[in-house]
This record gives sequence, structure tokens and C-alpha cells, in this order.
Amino acid sequence: MKIMEAADYKSMSRQAANIISAQVILNPKSVLGLATGSTPIGVYQQLIDWYRKGDIDFSSVHTFNLDEYCGLSPDHPQSYHYYMHENFFGQVNIPQQNIHIPDGLTSDITSECAAYDKRIVLMGGIDLQLLGLGNTGHIGFNEPNESFDKMTHPVALKDETIAANSRFFGRPEDVPRYAVTMGIKSIMQAKKILLVVSGEGKAEILEKALFGPVLPLVPASILQMHPDVTVVADREALSLIRLHGLI
Repeated sequence: MKIMEAADYKSMSRQAANIISAQVILNPKSVLGLATGSTPIGVYQQLIDWYRKGDIDFSSVHTFNLDEYCGLSPDHPQSYHYYMHENFFGQVNIPQQNIHIPDGLTSDITSECAAYDKRIVLMGGIDLQLLGLGNTGHIGFNEPNESFDKMTHPVALKDETIAANSRFFGRPEDVPRYAVTMGIKSIMQAKKILLVVSGEGKAEILEKALFGPVLPLVPASILQMHPDVTVVADREALSLIRLHGLI
């Protein structure tokens, strides 16, 4: 595992974007796993800036998003389809047919999940998976559990996750209670993983994820078992890890 410390959020975003940019430049047909939430926005903004300057071309890239809320249409302002279009896809040249996001409106969630995993396999797997870190240690919507969920699956969101996401909806009661997410095995099968973390509020859970025991109660702790993980975090997020002399 490689841990890169950034001075602040802007620097973290640029460093992470540089890793993704290098992946695409070296392999223009890269398959990228993408994340949503507040932390990756700066990464996407930096990639958009480099695309507009002609430094990077996404025309042959394929993408698979980690997750989507159940019950929200793609044009709902809080759906992850909408998020990705507004924050990235609508401003770069990834062909629409190369974009894959779980269908949260499907009437057959089991078939949708199986088909999503099959599409990833048919593309040769994910070359680089971008992840954020949730307050509960969740990656994607893989919440703390008694076991590590394996492949793409529906999930009931924990109260902590609903509360954290309510800032996007206005009220906790407006947040969907269910989502569909790539599973831990789906994520761990990526050839490379890039974890971005920002802010003092993530310091404790980041330390648990990277240096605590590998437990399904801290889903991100499984990343310790992956052979190629890069963590890009700002100084505040790494404050406890540095305080305890772990880096």
C-alpha cells in the first residue's frame, strides 16, 4: 500500500487526478471504476481541466460506477447518474455507450446486479478503481456487516450513511433507504485501487481502515489485502496516522 500525503483538498485532488490521467494516457482503452460523493469532485474537476487543455483523451475509456440509489430516476438531481453527468461525463468526451451505472429503477434487481458484474468481466475487469471513504468505513455502499458482501448487490443503508447524505437532500427522510452497489469482491478484483480521503472528520476511520484489523465491520479494511492500493489523503485526514507514527 502506498500512502501519499497532500497539503490540502486541492493538492489531494490534483495528485489523485494525476494517477488517473497517467492510467488513461498509458492505456487509452482503460476501464475505470468511478465513485461519487463530495470527495472525488475535485478529482473530476482537475481531469476536466486537463481534458479542456488537450492533455488527456477519454474517447476510448470505459467506466463503471460503484453504486446508485434505488428509486431515483437518472434525471433526479440526487441520483448518481445525474451527479456523474454534471460533475464529469457531460464535460469530457467519454462516449455514452461506454458509461455504465447500476440501474436503481429496475424491477429485477437480482438480474441487474448479475448483468452488471458480467459487463465488467466482458470488459476485462477494472483497471483502476477510484474510491472514497464513508464515515462508517464503507466503500461504495458496502456498509458495516457481519461478512464481506461479494458481488454487486442491493443494500439497506445504515442510519449513519443516511444522515451523512441528508445534506444533499435537505432532510434525512428524503434520502433513499436502499441502494445497489458493487460488492467487496467486485472492488477487490480491480487491478489498481485509488482511495481519496479528505478532512479531519475522516481521520479516525481512515486509521482503522488502513491499520486496524481486517473486519467486515470496517469494510474499507479489506483494502489492506489488495496488492496495489494507493491512498491519497490530505494532512487532516492523515493526522491520527501520523500522530501514532504509522507513516
